[in-house]
Amino acid sequence: MHLERHARLFRNGSNQALRIPREFELLADEVIIQKIGDDLIIKPIKKSHTLEALLASWSTLDIDWPQIDDVLPLDEEDIF
Repeated sequence: MHLERHARLFRNGSNQALRIPREFELLADEVIIQKIGDDLIIKPIKKSHTLEALLASWSTLDIDWPQIDDVLPLDEEDIF
């Protein structure tokens, strides 16, 4: 589905700003803007704010981990 609508540009201090219509609202706090010729491309930056989401985004490692003996730590008396 292709949506198109006119939007207003305005000044915000020394910056030019774009009033984004509600139907084009982005679910993000930040965007990346690219300029290609006279066209602007606005891409939302999707952030995962939870440790669970970060861990879920990592792929598993296919590594043969070395065997580690389950040795108890030395007592303080054994050190001195």
